[in-house]
Amino acid sequence: MRDWDDAYANMAHIEGSAELPAIWAKRAAAYRDTHTVDTDIAYGDAPREKFDIVWPEGTPRGLAVFVHGGYWMRCDRSDWTDLAEGARANGWAVALPSYTLAPEARLTQMTVQVGAAITAAAARVKGPIRIAGHSAGGHLVSRMVSADSPLPPEVRARLEHTLSISGLHDLRPLMWTEMNKVLHLDEAEAISESAALKRPLSEAKVTVWVGGDERPEFLRQAQLLGMMWQGLEAEVDVVVDSGHHHFSVIEALADPESPITRAFVG
Repeated sequence: MRDWDDAYANMAHIEGSAELPAIWAKRAAAYRDTHTVDTDIAYGDAPREKFDIVWPEGTPRGLAVFVHGGYWMRCDRSDWTDLAEGARANGWAVALPSYTLAPEARLTQMTVQVGAAITAAAARVKGPIRIAGHSAGGHLVSRMVSADSPLPPEVRARLEHTLSISGLHDLRPLMWTEMNKVLHLDEAEAISESAALKRPLSEAKVTVWVGGDERPEFLRQAQLLGMMWQGLEAEVDVVVDSGHHHFSVIEALADPESPITRAFVG
């Protein structure tokens, strides 16, 4: 039987990964000290139902949203503020939401929360909307453009593009991992929350982005969404970013000229 725990064990296969969380937090805090950021904007009543907005100079071109990962169990929006720089420098207001983590919430609830966060941010920023998410965040943004999206029609009408970075799109294998002791996925929820098993919105434009040096399971997950949704006539591109692992693949979001920033905000 395949070792599903090893299949998803990113840090175990990346040298120096134990130091990364502290590096992320320090870098993000330094960025907040030097840029215009509105923090702790509530979109609901739960403690983690909040988002931050990083503002560009002048009137925003539109709203860009970045949803963090952490296997639905870890991390916070404040770890990733500096990744807003690429979109911000291109004139976009960038919202970074948090959501209730497992085991306090199930994935179904997190999907609803992210939809509510995007809707609340959209009420504050006019213009087109572009969304991106990393790892578990990639799952959550792909759910925003599934046929049963929690986004209201007026927000969906403004949504130009979705970028799933190293996203998880078929959740059924997670049932066989140790982390499922926290996630509590059963087969019904694993199926209902898997974007690859759903129809995409007819108007969806999606890029699936994955590092070429990621664990084979993440490459499979990226290709799977591409194959499934292309078969349903969605506009989907799959990009394998050579030389990058699960964490380095998102770093170029801080670069206004990088290919991944162009995929995010055009």
